[in-house]
Amino acid sequence: MDLVRTATDAGVTTVTLDSPANRNALSTPLMSQLLDALSAALTDPAVRAVTLSHTGPVFCSGADLKETAAARASGRVPAELLADVLAALWEFPKPVVCRVAGPARAGGLGLIAAADIAVCVREATFAFTEVRLGVIPAVISATVLPRLSPRAATELYLTGEVFDGVRAAEVGLVTKAVSAEALDATVAAYCDALVQGGPLALAGAKQLLRRAPAASIRAELAELSERSAAYFRSAEGTEGVNAFREKRPPSWVPAQ
Repeated sequence: MDLVRTATDAGVTTVTLDSPANRNALSTPLMSQLLDALSAALTDPAVRAVTLSHTGPVFCSGADLKETAAARASGRVPAELLADVLAALWEFPKPVVCRVAGPARAGGLGLIAAADIAVCVREATFAFTEVRLGVIPAVISATVLPRLSPRAATELYLTGEVFDGVRAAEVGLVTKAVSAEALDATVAAYCDALVQGGPLALAGAKQLLRRAPAASIRAELAELSERSAAYFRSAEGTEGVNAFREKRPPSWVPAQ
């Protein structure tokens, strides 16, 4: 059964969670197919950015609890495979935009936080419900905690309370909360902007956002100056500067 669908247009691959019967729960089959879809997008040079979307009214309800209960005795629980999914999204060298048109819980929040840009509808609801089930949001913390303010993380982790899209944007879980009517146009605008960037430059910019700072400001500036010079000397940097001077789109911009 296909639980994840993909479609590519103008350099953007849309990866859609398509298991609405169980609210796009993070079952082993769904996560395995999601990893396959990301791998295919990674190796396809025509793909410049990825949008993570969903069918049905719920973005993702978190772990598949039925599968988790069945696997406890002898198998690998789905939460362990979730670590692979979150790592794949976080380390993905191409930009990832998350489109959230409905509620997300638990592991679904890890997916949202792992994306570079996330857009939700204002009415979407979110909650870290783990403590109310007697467990903790351990795996998703790797992607969630770098996004949330410490005070908000403490409140939301410990209470398990539901919050809406506006609050999600305020605390950093998502980039922007918009009306339902504006959701697709907002996601498309981000994707249109992202494919204007050079593929290597985008990957390099993502590395900057993830890197640990050097021990001193002088060491930091020396290392960053070297990186900057390397990009200016690269074929992509040369093409970008030439295209700017010649007032034309650079060669990497996909045809519309």
